[in-house]
Amino acid sequence: MGLFLNPDNRAFKTAIDSEIYVDKTGLIEFTNKVLGTQQAFICNSRPRRFGKSITANMLAAYYSKGCDSQELFAGLAIEKSPAYQKQLNKYDVIHFDVQWCCKEAGGAEKTVGFISQVLMEELREAYGEYIPEKVTKVSSALAYISDATGNRFVIIVDEWDVLIRDESTNKIAQEEYIDFLRSLFKGIEPTRYIALAFMTGILPIKKFKTQSALNNFDEYTMLDSGVLAPYIGFTESEVHALCEKYHKDFAEVKRWYDGYQLGGYHVYNPRAVVGVMLRGTFQSYWSQTGTYESIIPLINMNFDGLKTDIVTMLSGDAVLVRTNSYQNDMVTFKNKHDVMTSLIHLGYLAYEQQEHKAYIPNEEVRSEFVNALEETAWDEFADFQRLSREVLNATLDMDAAAVASMIEKVHMEYTSAIKYNDENSLSSVLTIAYLSAMQYYFKPVREMPLGRGFADFVFIPKQYYAHSYPALLVELKWNKNADTAMRQMKEKKYPVSLQNFTDEILLVGINYDKKTKEHICSIEKFIGRSNQ
Repeated sequence: MGLFLNPDNRAFKTAIDSEIYVDKTGLIEFTNKVLGTQQAFICNSRPRRFGKSITANMLAAYYSKGCDSQELFAGLAIEKSPAYQKQLNKYDVIHFDVQWCCKEAGGAEKTVGFISQVLMEELREAYGEYIPEKVTKVSSALAYISDATGNRFVIIVDEWDVLIRDESTNKIAQEEYIDFLRSLFKGIEPTRYIALAFMTGILPIKKFKTQSALNNFDEYTMLDSGVLAPYIGFTESEVHALCEKYHKDFAEVKRWYDGYQLGGYHVYNPRAVVGVMLRGTFQSYWSQTGTYESIIPLINMNFDGLKTDIVTMLSGDAVLVRTNSYQNDMVTFKNKHDVMTSLIHLGYLAYEQQEHKAYIPNEEVRSEFVNALEETAWDEFADFQRLSREVLNATLDMDAAAVASMIEKVHMEYTSAIKYNDENSLSSVLTIAYLSAMQYYFKPVREMPLGRGFADFVFIPKQYYAHSYPALLVELKWNKNADTAMRQMKEKKYPVSLQNFTDEILLVGINYDKKTKEHICSIEKFIGRSNQ
């Protein structure tokens, strides 16, 4: 048992012994399945506070010969797997955290040398008789050991990308590090001595031009998490179970922290969910992560359309994003799409894989974006906020003419690129017009099932404002009239159904006339049960 070679299981035991531990050992069934195959080279990237280190510690505790984890895994999901006993603590494991190594080494330039030195010392201590004196490279030592003993190694690298992220301008350190990883993992020879390679970090593997630096790795990312989706964060069923245990309102937790869609799963940030369960307060836990400061220079980049897209997403809408050109680093940004792709990997945006759209996932992240924009004193954002605040106030005052006039102004001055063709294009303008509502309301629910149909937009007030702000039920029409929108809401009983959330409801009908180019608005107060 050493620092990197065949570690014990204490790190994973700490996670299990914590007040909240969600069982993710089902991932081991997948890694057992791919052991010793061409699919055994895995890079799983995900944002901070999404359980990367716990996953790395779990795999080390399961495979390492340096410990007996039989009791530790007792009762967990993996224990039911047929291959559980066969692979448990049967491998020589190499496990290191690059971020920790960088600090211990005394800087980025010394990191590769530090990792190599420690590993060579520990490999010689354990298998010195098989390693010729002339051998100085870790990859060569592993090959000699495997040839002599038949052993194959499990290599786990945590925070693999720290030199790519945090040392983005240090080309010498980066090139040395990438060369080290290539010598360790790339080519035919490593398949002889590696049973499993598992790397985890925030960014996917660095690209050179269009090719991955380690193109033999299967990548599971926030763009496409594949079979690893349920192991990247907390799933909805897991969060629901925690809400029952800790007596929390699941609907409120969902509004604050849901939003990432990976495969068929709704995925929650584990750090945020644990925070609200133990502390009991709904707030943003993102400012406690190391990535918060990194988003400010990103959103300030002067790419055409970037700021408009960010405001659009802040308003609750999604925007198209092309993810292919991103080089998986923090310096090579050619366009707004690269910036948004980076923000997806950092967790500040979520990604809709089928429609290739980015959006702000939830209230927690939205509040971080607003804080960042206010810190940078965005004039554009201040202008948006000022006008949208007037739109909201006019709506609450039931001044339909003023609402129509200001929505028209939003369209003409701020979203002139949006051409009206149908109600969907009108909805893009509406989301921006009601940007300031995000202070008092959750992200608007689009196409919400109510009564005998689907409401276009529903704004539900946050818990703190539920007694002072009404719910807003907004129906859009294109080339018809606002009265038609109002009549539809009543006939299909949208507000009656919405009373399950609140009795205070304003009905807002908005129409855009194609011929006159005018917006017409109608606003009524719904008389609910408690007001009758």
